[in-house]
Amino acid sequence: MAKKTGEDERILFNEKITSYREAAEAILKEEQDARDLLDQNDPDSAVKRFELADTMINLASYYLVINGVSQSIQNLKNEEALNDARKSLYKSISYLEEVASKFIDVPFSDYEEMLDQIESISPEKRFYLVRKLGLAIDLLENAFGNNSKWRWVFVEMEGRFAAVVKNLINLKDVLVNSDPRSPHYESTILHLRLVRKLLMQAANRYREMYEMSTNRVEDFKKGILFLSALRRFNTLTDAPLDAASEKKKLEVWNNKLAADINKLKAMSTKG
Repeated sequence: MAKKTGEDERILFNEKITSYREAAEAILKEEQDARDLLDQNDPDSAVKRFELADTMINLASYYLVINGVSQSIQNLKNEEALNDARKSLYKSISYLEEVASKFIDVPFSDYEEMLDQIESISPEKRFYLVRKLGLAIDLLENAFGNNSKWRWVFVEMEGRFAAVVKNLINLKDVLVNSDPRSPHYESTILHLRLVRKLLMQAANRYREMYEMSTNRVEDFKKGILFLSALRRFNTLTDAPLDAASEKKKLEVWNNKLAADINKLKAMSTKG
């Protein structure tokens, strides 16, 4: 059997992805139609944004499939599809930020009223969505690869994701829902664990980016902010031992930051 030429592969690729492109275009139209009908005064607008966040994950999945087909047939990453997936997941996060805020380390009272607007969305549905979004982000990051130019861009995406995953938990109900007798017990416990993991990961990733790439003090400060958010979260969710551990780590990181700032000042003075 004759080996396929590059042109043959391109034709086959376009044939294979036709249905996925059409599905993606249909979702984009669905999103636009939904956005056109959104009204801030609509009491269900927050719920609709939550649903749009899910829609954007579905959209990203089609772009990821298109990239997979490209790699299978042409042995090439499809940068256009990957970038479209990246934009779709950013949109998903943005919709969730509109629902639950993008605050990282603030009192629950600062965004509590926002969560009242999605009271009808169960803890199970919230946890399912953030798990789905987290998986899509992981798949996208793996598709780009470790040496991608987007490597450090994902630090910001992961950080925004971590913050909104935290903010989707209604802390008024968390102690009741953490009771083994609660019907929401399993999803609540898993959601709490995910938040702790993601906040710690975001803190470490920002510090890693600071030390390995940017050397920008603001990036280290962002890492410290996520670590502080984790401490606050553990305090509010009845994990005092973890909060104490974060307190010690915060002291170490703040001392490191202060020392680095002093070094920079000394260097600029000598210069």
